[in-house]
Amino acid sequence: MKSKGKLFSILIVIFFLWSCATSMTPSEVNNLLPTLTNTTFYNKPQAIKALKNNKCSVLVKGRSYVAPIGTTVKNDLKNAAYGIDEWVKIDGGNAYSLVNYKWVTVDHNGSTQLHVDFDTMLCK
Repeated sequence: MKSKGKLFSILIVIFFLWSCATSMTPSEVNNLLPTLTNTTFYNKPQAIKALKNNKCSVLVKGRSYVAPIGTTVKNDLKNAAYGIDEWVKIDGGNAYSLVNYKWVTVDHNGSTQLHVDFDTMLCK
């Protein structure tokens, strides 16, 4: 019975440490964000090509959004995705390209909040 309790304690610690992560790598963000939005994601090279070929036009350049704080970094990204979709719709677009993102420390406890900058685009 003691080994089950010890295992449970270890799992709790691992979960706690995992949930306290305060950011993601660029690859993680660029791979996960498109799966969380309803609008079309263009990475930077794709966006440049689409604009050059007149497939897309930029409606709003450098839109900034501060996502509500989630319980995990993945929830932060889900909240950012929701905000991106809302702004793209409000701007009259159907696509976006991520310009920049950063997790900003917002209190003395180390809580972070995700800030995203993106271009709203209208694509054919």
